[in-house]
Amino acid sequence: MPRYDFRSPRLYVDVPLGEGATIALGSAAAHYLGVVLRLKSGAGVLVFNGRDGEWSATVAAQKRALSLLVGTRTRAQTAPADLHYLFAPLKAARHDYMVQKAVEMGASLLQPVLTRHGQMTRVNLERMRANAIEAAEQCGILSLPETRPPVMLSALLGAWDSARRLVFCDEEAEVSNPIAALADLPRSPLAVLVGPEGGFAEAERAALLKLPNVVRLSLGPRILRGDTAAVAALALVQAVIGDWR
Repeated sequence: MPRYDFRSPRLYVDVPLGEGATIALGSAAAHYLGVVLRLKSGAGVLVFNGRDGEWSATVAAQKRALSLLVGTRTRAQTAPADLHYLFAPLKAARHDYMVQKAVEMGASLLQPVLTRHGQMTRVNLERMRANAIEAAEQCGILSLPETRPPVMLSALLGAWDSARRLVFCDEEAEVSNPIAALADLPRSPLAVLVGPEGGFAEAERAALLKLPNVVRLSLGPRILRGDTAAVAALALVQAVIGDWR
C-alpha cells in the first residue's frame, strides 16, 4: 500500500481540484470540520474528488461559513481496480458495514441484486453512497465506486458482459478449497456475487452456471452472514487473482 498521510482529516468534495482553488463547503461538511473536528482557520485537511487525485487544503473561516483553500497535490489519481461487487441487500446496519468493507477491499462498482430468497428488496441509494464516501475518506482511497440501483438477478444475467469473469459464492461448489478454485484463473475484469443468506434458488444457480467465465467459490465449512461473506469473498479474490498480488 502506498504511503500517505493518516493523521490529517480527509474530505471528499464533488468539485474540480487545482492549486489555488477555493471550495465553499456545504452545511454537512462545514459541521463535520468545524463542529465535530473543531478545526479552526489555518488547519490543514486533505481533499479528493475521485478524479483529480488528493490535495492539501487549508480551512478558512468567515463568520459562520467555512471554505477550503486548495494547496498542492499530495497524490496523483490512480486507476481503480476493475472489480464489481454484486450482493443481496441486507438490513440497515449490516448493509452499511458491508458497503464500507467492500469499498475498503477495492470494489469499483456496488450493485444490489434481488433474488428469490432475499430478505430485502429496497435499498437507500443515498445512504449507500454516503457509506462508500465515508469508507474512502477514512482509508485513503482515491476513487469512489459507482453505486447502482437494485436489479433482479435474471435481468443482470440477461445483460451480462461475457468478457467479465463472474465469481459467485455457492455453498454447493464442487471445489471446497477456495484458493484452488481461483488459483489458475487469469487476472481479468472481475465481478464477485454474494447471494442472500437463504442461498440461491436452484433455477438461479442453473442460470448462473450457464454464463461463460463463471466460477463457483466455496467460503468454507461454516455458513457466513452476508456482511461476513462479503469480506471473506473479496479478500480471497484480491489475494489470489486481484490487486493484492
